Amino acid sequence: MRNQRAAGDARHARTGKDGAFYNKSGILLATVEQFSSNVSWNNAKYSVLGDAQEHETANTFSVSLTMSQIVIEDDEFIVELMKALETQVMPSWDFQGTLLGRNNSEERVIYRECVPSGQVDIQNVSVGDVIKRNWNFFVNRPPKMQSLLTVDR
Repeated sequence: MRNQRAAGDARHARTGKDGAFYNKSGILLATVEQFSSNVSWNNAKYSVLGDAQEHETANTFSVSLTMSQIVIEDDEFIVELMKALETQVMPSWDFQGTLLGRNNSEERVIYRECVPSGQVDIQNVSVGDVIKRNWNFFVNRPPKMQSLLTVDR
């Protein structure tokens, strides 16, 4: 085999059971079924004289965070959101996303100043399904990598 690292080391592949989502105090948000974060790049296009090819340069980026929460009891998030709807003072949260490695290394990313963005479920009820509340956040500070996964070789 020419590429000895092509497949990586499958023993170190991670699944959802190895992830966790915490609030800023480090308290596990145990009813979160899934979370994901994404960065979107908005590049500026330009062209120069004598070159028929269009080019792009980095311009801005935005980070979004989504989570799906199983509704077991009303928690601080829905309470703060409902209060914000009444007072019109919007909430802002900090989160920590983690992924535990097989060798107990940990990838930890901090998301600061997360505000509700787009659609957020207040109640989402359907027959025969677990009741979930979907959240969408805009992350107003660049995510900060606290620690990285490692692989013992």
